[in-house]
Amino acid sequence: MTTSLPTANGQVIGLAHYASRAALERVLARSGTTFNQSVALRAVSDNGGTVERGWLVGRLTGTLKIEEPVARRTVEEMTALKLLEEPTAERVSLTDGGRELFESIRTAGSEIAARLYAGIPAEDLAAAGRVLTLVTERANAELAKA
Repeated sequence: MTTSLPTANGQVIGLAHYASRAALERVLARSGTTFNQSVALRAVSDNGGTVERGWLVGRLTGTLKIEEPVARRTVEEMTALKLLEEPTAERVSLTDGGRELFESIRTAGSEIAARLYAGIPAEDLAAAGRVLTLVTERANAELAKA
């Protein structure tokens, strides 16, 4: 008996997301880091290590689809944990501890991704990337209408 593979749809995409996120959550749990905090660490790191607080809050709300108070609490938690510092009232920067934590998360995440994506042809990954980018754009447009 041959089992056919499903076509891409919300359920298939969701299952892949939650399975891979669960693998990352194990890494985060070891350091006591939340998923929201890990996204914030990446955002600050990828943008030179210092960003406008409002930009970071907007990035969290837009990327994670969370409410602004939740995003603001995430940034406040990270400041209290000394992962971020405030060089000015409007800006936040990675601390050495925040940078080290992010690098350990990035390394572990890259190792997980390497195992998950191993053996998948590059053209399949490119096609999936195009489809998921389009679905994300459309979903964001739907949310903007509401």
